[in-house]
Amino acid sequence: MSDTALQKTPLHELHLELGAKMVPFAGYDMPVSYPAGILAEHRQCRESAALFDVSHMGQVRLSGADAAAALESLVPVDVAGLAPGRQRYGFFTNAAGGILDDLMITRRETDWLVVVNAGCKDADIRHLLTHIGHRCTVQPMPERALLALQGPKAAEAVGRLAPELRSLVFMTGAFCRIAGIECFATRSGYTGEDGYEISVPADKAVALAEALLAQPEVKPAGLGARDTLRL
Repeated sequence: MSDTALQKTPLHELHLELGAKMVPFAGYDMPVSYPAGILAEHRQCRESAALFDVSHMGQVRLSGADAAAALESLVPVDVAGLAPGRQRYGFFTNAAGGILDDLMITRRETDWLVVVNAGCKDADIRHLLTHIGHRCTVQPMPERALLALQGPKAAEAVGRLAPELRSLVFMTGAFCRIAGIECFATRSGYTGEDGYEISVPADKAVALAEALLAQPEVKPAGLGARDTLRL
C-alpha cells in the first residue's frame, strides 16, 4: 500500500510535530516511535504513564432490545449478564469454534460499545452486520478517536483533569469530561499496566492528547513500545 493510500488518525499532525517515526500499519500511517526511542517509551509506560494513539482500532455501537442476545450468538461470553458500566473481554468465533478475533465489550446505559482490532476491523464489522445486523443496530463510529493512557501513574495524571476517573476500577467504564471534553473512558488496556482507553470525538482528539501530554507523568509512545509491552 502506498503512503498516499494510507489512512490517517486525527492525531497524525500531532505525531509529526512530536517527531514521530511513522510506518504503515493496518492501513494507517502510525507512529512506531518518538525521538526518545522504543526502550525509553517502554520504560515510561512501566514506570510512569505513556499515551498511545489507538484510533486505528474499530469502535462500534450496538443498540436495540435484542443487542445483548444477538452479540452472545457471536461470542462465547456472557454479554446479557453485564451490569451497566462493566466491560468484558471476548472473542468472535467461527462455526467450528475457532477464534476470528478478540474484542472488548462494554455495557452502557442504553447501548453497547464494542472495540475491535485495527487489522481485522473491516472484517469484524462485516461479521457483525452480516450475522446480527437484522437483530440490532450495528453502528461503526469512525467519527471517534481512541487514546490509551497506560502506566502506574495514569490515574494520577488523568485524575487532575477528570477526578471521577480515579474511582473507576479495572474493566469498568463511564462517560466523563476530561479537560472539559466529553469522553467515554474505560479502565483497561493491552499493556499489562493500569490505565485507561478513552473514546473521544475525532475533532477533539488533539486537544485531549495535548491536555494529557501536559501532565508531568505523561509522554507519547508508539507501536514499537506497545508491542514490547504485550510480550
